[in-house]
Amino acid sequence: MKIPDWTRDELVAYILLFAAHSDFKEDNNERNAIISNVDMQTFQDIHSEFDCDNDYQSIKKIIMSLEQHNYDKDDIDMLLSDVKVLFFSDGEFNVLEQNMMRFLEKLLKN
Repeated sequence: MKIPDWTRDELVAYILLFAAHSDFKEDNNERNAIISNVDMQTFQDIHSEFDCDNDYQSIKKIIMSLEQHNYDKDDIDMLLSDVKVLFFSDGEFNVLEQNMMRFLEKLLKN
């Protein structure tokens, strides 16, 4: 698999979409939370790509892109903060979202 040639905004959009799908649904509040971080065109382009990927491909793309963009601890912390805002955007932080948060913390902080 080749490294995606994403901008930082595209990477953020992809990670937030991945997180939003942790409970197998993406509601309007979550979409709005993602769009508050990136522009609509970026959201639409990345959403189209995300829809074609399976979980394994998504995880590989995220890992490769984080390395490509040299994310440091502060960048990761900010990204995880954005994920947490996304999870609370619909007024609940369910068990699937909690598990995804733990998974992303392990994945991104490695």
